[in-house]
Amino acid sequence: MRNPYDVLGVAKGASEADIKKAYRKLAKDFHPDRNKNDVKAKDRFAEANSAYEILGDAEKRKQFDRGEIDADGRPRATGFEGFGGGRSAGFDFENMARARQGGMGGGGMGEDIFSHIFGEAFRAGGAGPGAQRQPAKGEDVAAELSVSLEQVASEEKLRLALPTGREVDVMIPRGVVDGQTIRLRGLGQSAGPRGEPGDALLTIRIRPHPRFTVEGADLRTSVEVPLEDAVLGGTIRVPTLTGAVEMKMPPMTSSGRTFRLRGKGLPRKDGTRGDLLATTAIILPEGEDAALIEFARGRRAKAA
Repeated sequence: MRNPYDVLGVAKGASEADIKKAYRKLAKDFHPDRNKNDVKAKDRFAEANSAYEILGDAEKRKQFDRGEIDADGRPRATGFEGFGGGRSAGFDFENMARARQGGMGGGGMGEDIFSHIFGEAFRAGGAGPGAQRQPAKGEDVAAELSVSLEQVASEEKLRLALPTGREVDVMIPRGVVDGQTIRLRGLGQSAGPRGEPGDALLTIRIRPHPRFTVEGADLRTSVEVPLEDAVLGGTIRVPTLTGAVEMKMPPMTSSGRTFRLRGKGLPRKDGTRGDLLATTAIILPEGEDAALIEFARGRRAKAA
């Protein structure tokens, strides 16, 4: 795969927010549901998803930047840094190459040594007339999983039926955002008895919530406050995704004031949680309140 920074179109020093924004735009533009007859769009979608798997994960991004993994997330080979300079890691590559090309029958000892070092990929790359290509990989499949905010918060496993007819349990990943696509390796179409199966590209859709709105890992909600509690202060109950909690409110709290309940938001990738931002909405007593009306008139008269 190409360099993941190039795939997402961001600089190496891009922030996490910029990376997420770039990924979401590409995922939206090239999603298979919007480009059913465009093969290139499907490839771009898969490429963007693979790039975000690396750059969207802080630890994997550091590993890639240090050269420890490649653009596909595989560990890079070490111990052969001198290859191309004559000798490296205790092996004489020049003599080994001559041994492979001369006097050993093409498929003899020289080829076996190179195959032992570099694996079957060397044989498939043209080691001779008997070389075999690696088995083809099966096609990827696209699927969607609709989840509630409660399910995201609880990080529970959900049962999912894939287009292949297979059912699997899926763990909702921490830090997931609406529209994010995750790759389920090996759960795509089969490529036959010797081939490697494709992957399932699972797009997460977070359903709108009647009470909460999402801002990254934080949540926002509105909480009704009786007039007497707003004036005198008191303890009010604030709804959260895991049940209502009590919050102390100071006297003379105006409508529209926002309180932060730490750790009551959504899980982040690093295991921490966002916060719940509760905004007050002061409500008046139902029906006519003579004492309150008289008080308000007195306040108005003093202000005049």
